[in-house]
Amino acid sequence: MQIDDLTDMDIPAIRAQLEELHGSAYGWALHCCRHDRTLAEDVLQIVYLKILEGKAAFDGRSGLKTWLFSIIRNTAREEHRRKTLWGLRFPFLHHADDHQAAPSIEESIHESERDSMFRRALARLPRRQQEVLHLVFYQDLTIEESAAAMGITVGSVRVH
Repeated sequence: MQIDDLTDMDIPAIRAQLEELHGSAYGWALHCCRHDRTLAEDVLQIVYLKILEGKAAFDGRSGLKTWLFSIIRNTAREEHRRKTLWGLRFPFLHHADDHQAAPSIEESIHESERDSMFRRALARLPRRQQEVLHLVFYQDLTIEESAAAMGITVGSVRVH
Protein backbone atom coordinates (compact mmCIF):
# COMPACT_ATOMS: atom_id res chain seq x y z
CA MET A 1 0.00 0.00 0.00
CA GLN A 2 1.41 3.38 -0.98
CA ILE A 3 1.51 6.39 1.32
CA ASP A 4 -0.41 8.36 -1.30
CA ASP A 5 -3.35 5.95 -0.89
CA LEU A 6 -4.04 7.36 2.59
CA THR A 7 -7.16 9.19 1.45
CA ASP A 8 -8.89 5.80 1.01
CA MET A 9 -7.30 4.00 3.98
CA ASP A 10 -8.90 2.79 7.16
CA ILE A 11 -7.82 3.69 10.71
CA PRO A 12 -5.40 0.73 11.18
CA ALA A 13 -3.62 1.61 7.92
CA ILE A 14 -3.42 5.28 8.89
CA ARG A 15 -2.06 4.29 12.30
CA ALA A 16 0.63 2.15 10.64
CA GLN A 17 1.74 5.06 8.46
CA LEU A 18 1.83 7.41 11.45
CA GLU A 19 3.88 4.92 13.46
CA GLU A 20 6.38 4.70 10.60
CA LEU A 21 6.78 8.49 10.59
CA HIS A 22 6.67 8.94 14.37
CA GLY A 23 10.42 9.47 14.88
CA SER A 24 10.59 12.20 12.26
CA ALA A 25 7.33 13.70 13.46
CA TYR A 26 8.62 13.89 17.03
CA GLY A 27 11.85 15.54 15.85
CA TRP A 28 9.85 18.17 13.94
CA ALA A 29 7.46 18.69 16.86
CA LEU A 30 10.43 19.12 19.18
CA HIS A 31 11.84 21.76 16.86
CA CYS A 32 8.50 23.55 16.52
CA CYS A 33 8.12 23.54 20.32
CA ARG A 34 11.58 25.04 20.87
CA HIS A 35 12.90 21.75 22.27
CA ASP A 36 10.32 21.57 25.05
CA ARG A 37 9.87 17.80 25.21
CA THR A 38 6.63 17.86 27.17
CA LEU A 39 5.02 20.36 24.81
CA ALA A 40 6.26 18.42 21.76
CA GLU A 41 4.67 15.25 23.11
CA ASP A 42 1.42 17.11 23.79
CA VAL A 43 1.42 18.61 20.30
CA LEU A 44 1.98 15.20 18.70
CA GLN A 45 -0.84 13.71 20.72
CA ILE A 46 -3.17 16.51 19.61
CA VAL A 47 -2.06 16.03 15.98
CA TYR A 48 -2.70 12.30 16.09
CA LEU A 49 -6.13 12.89 17.60
CA LYS A 50 -6.96 15.45 14.89
CA ILE A 51 -6.03 12.90 12.25
CA LEU A 52 -7.76 9.90 13.79
CA GLU A 53 -10.92 11.89 14.56
CA GLY A 54 -11.03 13.20 10.98
CA LYS A 55 -10.44 16.85 11.94
CA ALA A 56 -7.36 16.86 9.71
CA ALA A 57 -7.95 15.02 6.45
CA PHE A 58 -5.24 14.04 3.99
CA ASP A 59 -6.28 15.20 0.53
CA GLY A 60 -3.36 13.85 -1.48
CA ARG A 61 -2.16 17.25 -2.71
CA SER A 62 1.21 16.67 -1.03
CA GLY A 63 3.12 13.76 0.43
CA LEU A 64 1.99 12.29 3.73
CA LYS A 65 5.11 13.49 5.55
CA THR A 66 4.67 17.03 4.24
CA TRP A 67 1.01 17.03 5.25
CA LEU A 68 1.80 15.65 8.71
CA PHE A 69 4.56 18.21 9.29
CA SER A 70 2.27 21.08 8.35
CA ILE A 71 -0.30 19.88 10.89
CA ILE A 72 2.42 19.60 13.53
CA ARG A 73 3.69 23.10 12.80
CA ASN A 74 0.22 24.64 12.91
CA THR A 75 -0.71 22.76 16.08
CA ALA A 76 2.50 23.85 17.79
CA ARG A 77 1.68 27.44 16.90
CA GLU A 78 -1.87 27.04 18.24
CA GLU A 79 -0.57 25.60 21.51
CA HIS A 80 2.01 28.35 21.87
CA ARG A 81 -0.69 30.97 21.29
CA ARG A 82 -3.01 29.24 23.74
CA LYS A 83 -0.33 29.12 26.44
CA THR A 84 0.60 32.76 25.82
CA LEU A 85 -3.01 33.90 26.07
CA TRP A 86 -3.53 31.80 29.18
CA GLY A 87 -0.46 33.41 30.75
CA LEU A 88 -1.74 36.89 29.89
CA ARG A 89 -5.20 36.19 31.32
CA PHE A 90 -3.96 34.46 34.45
CA PRO A 91 -0.42 35.70 35.17
CA PHE A 92 -0.67 34.61 38.80
CA LEU A 93 -1.00 30.95 37.75
CA HIS A 94 2.40 29.45 37.12
CA HIS A 95 2.88 25.84 36.16
CA ALA A 96 6.14 24.05 36.89
CA ASP A 97 5.76 22.00 33.71
CA ASP A 98 5.87 25.14 31.55
CA HIS A 99 9.65 25.11 31.73
CA GLN A 100 11.75 23.03 29.44
CA ALA A 101 13.12 19.93 31.08
CA ALA A 102 16.91 19.77 31.23
CA PRO A 103 18.44 17.04 29.09
CA SER A 104 19.51 13.91 30.93
CA ILE A 105 23.18 13.22 31.60
CA GLU A 106 23.01 10.37 29.09
CA GLU A 107 21.75 12.68 26.36
CA SER A 108 24.40 15.27 27.16
CA ILE A 109 27.17 12.69 26.92
CA HIS A 110 26.05 11.50 23.50
CA GLU A 111 25.77 14.96 22.00
CA SER A 112 28.89 15.76 20.02
CA GLU A 113 30.68 19.09 20.17
CA ARG A 114 30.08 19.66 16.46
CA ASP A 115 26.35 19.11 16.93
CA SER A 116 26.36 21.58 19.80
CA MET A 117 28.12 24.19 17.71
CA PHE A 118 25.68 23.64 14.84
CA ARG A 119 22.69 24.02 17.16
CA ARG A 120 24.09 27.25 18.58
CA ALA A 121 24.63 28.60 15.09
CA LEU A 122 21.11 27.56 14.07
CA ALA A 123 19.64 29.24 17.16
CA ARG A 124 21.08 32.57 16.01
CA LEU A 125 19.17 32.40 12.74
CA PRO A 126 15.67 33.81 12.30
CA ARG A 127 12.91 31.29 13.10
CA ARG A 128 11.85 30.75 9.48
CA GLN A 129 15.43 29.97 8.41
CA GLN A 130 15.73 27.49 11.28
CA GLU A 131 12.57 25.74 10.16
CA VAL A 132 13.71 25.49 6.54
CA LEU A 133 17.09 24.05 7.51
CA HIS A 134 15.50 21.60 9.94
CA LEU A 135 13.02 20.32 7.36
CA VAL A 136 15.56 20.03 4.55
CA PHE A 137 18.56 18.66 6.45
CA TYR A 138 17.09 16.82 9.44
CA GLN A 139 13.81 15.62 7.96
CA ASP A 140 15.01 15.10 4.36
CA LEU A 141 12.14 17.04 2.81
CA THR A 142 12.60 18.67 -0.56
CA ILE A 143 12.37 22.43 -0.90
CA GLU A 144 8.89 22.03 -2.38
CA GLU A 145 7.76 19.77 0.48
CA SER A 146 9.24 22.16 3.02
CA ALA A 147 7.33 25.06 1.46
CA ALA A 148 4.09 23.08 1.66
CA ALA A 149 4.73 22.06 5.27
CA MET A 150 5.47 25.66 6.26
CA GLY A 151 2.64 27.14 4.22
CA ILE A 152 4.94 29.49 2.27
CA THR A 153 6.10 29.72 -1.33
CA VAL A 154 8.94 27.70 -2.79
CA GLY A 155 10.73 30.98 -3.53
CA SER A 156 10.61 31.94 0.14
CA VAL A 157 12.07 28.59 1.16
CA ARG A 158 14.90 29.01 -1.36
CA VAL A 159 15.66 32.48 -0.03
CA HIS A 160 15.85 31.16 3.52
